Amino acid sequence: MLGKRRGRSGGRSANIHLRSTKIFDQMPWHLPYNTDDPTEPLDEEGVRKIHETGLQIMENIGIEFLNEEARAIFKKAGCKVEGTNVRLDRGFVMEMVKHCPSQFTMIPRNPDREVIVGGKYMLFGCVSSPPNYWDLENGKQVGTQEHFRNFLKLTHYFNCIHFACGYPVEPVDIHPSIRHLECLFDKLTLTDKVTHAYSLGTERVEDVIEMVRIAGGLTHEEFDSKPRMFTNINSTSPLKHDWPMIDGAMRLARRGQPVIVTPFTLAGAMAPVTMAGAVALSMAEGLAAIALLEYINPGTPIVFGTFTSNVDLRSGAPAFGTPEYVRATQMTGQLCRFYGLPLRATNACAANVPDGQAMWESMNSMWSAVQSQVNMVYHAAGWLEGGLISSPEKFIMDCETLQQFQRYFEKEVYGTDEKDLALEAISEVGSHGHFFGAEHTQERYTSAFYEPFLSNWQNYEAFELGGGEWTAQRAHKMYKKILADYETPPMDIAIKEELAAFVKRRIAEGGAPTDF
Repeated sequence: MLGKRRGRSGGRSANIHLRSTKIFDQMPWHLPYNTDDPTEPLDEEGVRKIHETGLQIMENIGIEFLNEEARAIFKKAGCKVEGTNVRLDRGFVMEMVKHCPSQFTMIPRNPDREVIVGGKYMLFGCVSSPPNYWDLENGKQVGTQEHFRNFLKLTHYFNCIHFACGYPVEPVDIHPSIRHLECLFDKLTLTDKVTHAYSLGTERVEDVIEMVRIAGGLTHEEFDSKPRMFTNINSTSPLKHDWPMIDGAMRLARRGQPVIVTPFTLAGAMAPVTMAGAVALSMAEGLAAIALLEYINPGTPIVFGTFTSNVDLRSGAPAFGTPEYVRATQMTGQLCRFYGLPLRATNACAANVPDGQAMWESMNSMWSAVQSQVNMVYHAAGWLEGGLISSPEKFIMDCETLQQFQRYFEKEVYGTDEKDLALEAISEVGSHGHFFGAEHTQERYTSAFYEPFLSNWQNYEAFELGGGEWTAQRAHKMYKKILADYETPPMDIAIKEELAAFVKRRIAEGGAPTDF
């Protein structure tokens, strides 16, 4: 019966898929914990100035809210509302921000895949929303449901991916009115990790909420009692929030589900050309929406998302992984720690193919996330062309680096106990031996260092004899092997049938309205 809780077949141990794969031994599922101190380019006065500027923007200039319900709520809260413009008193904003939890847990249909957001935890999510697909064999193509499903399989396969963002590639071959129904059925059956709803219209959000509830075998009360899913909303910079995203955010907030608020501030285009001005604008846009959601339901889990980068002022094209992007992320991290908010950032790059540019820009983005104590990294694997292309080769190349960051955080790398200091081994080897054969080395032979699954550490001659394949070529072959090795995570048959029946009914009803 609809809404009745059912047992999960096999219990917790049967649900988790942490086997060593046939293709390579990957690191086990775990939640990385960032042990580094943050990088803080701003002094205390700099943080205060950006904070003060953000408050002045909200008080004196105001934020445009195109959602009439949101404006009515602001008016009830005592904010000044004139047309679509809302001006927020600083006392009101700061009081609402205090309600935000600094840490919370999201529980997907497989509770062994729950994730902790906040504190020093650092989680990685798959690429999301590009309309195009690119691989080494076929080149650039418009995204399809087959591409979409293949990315979901990668998302489930890699233990270093902790949550599923939006659509890893937009399946343009599915009509927009029913796309969310087809896609969420795929997401909820092809992976068992925490998932996401697009805030792109009332029907889409409500359908996804119901599908996540069904997939978890939950009553409505059980669904509402804990975070089970999330949405991400963007402001329409400068200084504007549109109707559908605010509508979706309010719907999730009322049910206690997390919302990531991510202003889309590109310096030189939708934000001031200076990083301080761009970050101040970003904070004003984000805090205004956060104040709304916390007024609706105090304690709603909120993550502040930074997407502040710059544009190429010669062409207007977005640029990512730049020095400015790194500093803006670090500065936003300081502000989020000031407010006590969890932080989301992006593994972003502007490269068109998975080449050297793609990886150095992505590594700049990732290091800035580490240095800023980011809690959720969106698009952590697979992003190209500033978010217009998803690539399976880039996905796999990124997962190699994500695993390396996970290893970097492990205490074994920097321990200083007696065995780590290795004085006895140094004495044994002296000045004329080597450490390959030392007992200290032999005891740690298989676990001392990170073992890559994609990097090639052979010399050139061996590399050439082995076929001379460049990194993207090796990643492409691995992609094909992963698809062949993939196993669908278990789901109770009654739950799957109920989920399929819901999708079938909603498709018959027409899904969500569109303008074509």
